[in-house]
Amino acid sequence: MNTIEEQLWNYIDGTCTPAEQEAIARLIETDEVYKQKYTELLVLSQEFANMELDEPSMAFSYNVMEAIRAEQLTPLKSTINKKIILGIAAFFVLSILALLVIILSNVRISGNLFSGLDVKLPSNLKLPSASSIFNSPLMKSFFVFDVILALFLTDSYLRRKKAAKEA
Repeated sequence: MNTIEEQLWNYIDGTCTPAEQEAIARLIETDEVYKQKYTELLVLSQEFANMELDEPSMAFSYNVMEAIRAEQLTPLKSTINKKIILGIAAFFVLSILALLVIILSNVRISGNLFSGLDVKLPSNLKLPSASSIFNSPLMKSFFVFDVILALFLTDSYLRRKKAAKEA
């Protein structure tokens, strides 16, 4: 159920149905509460109608639009944080180096090429078995990803170098 004020605002604005308009008009004529509230809301409505809307000056609008245009022209390269890219590169370099250390530590060289070289690891150092690590599909996909990433980075470096020479 609508409150008295809602009904009267609908009546003043003309947004109610004709049947509601007749009912509200009868209530205004007969009920003192409706009549008093109607006169208050009618005065308020007339005050709203007589108010002038404040508009910003043309200079303000122009300054705002210029600020928006200037903000849109910032290049994308300035918004990329170089520390994040260096952190990602450091992660991949360290992971590749760790894998190389594991691979090289599990390689057994036989023959007389290094017969004079006797390298022994301490007995308390236990390294994981390379065959179980490198035969998993996860590691194989990791190697493929690293190779593709290395090729991409090399290509972008060479293109930048070529563009710098041409400029």
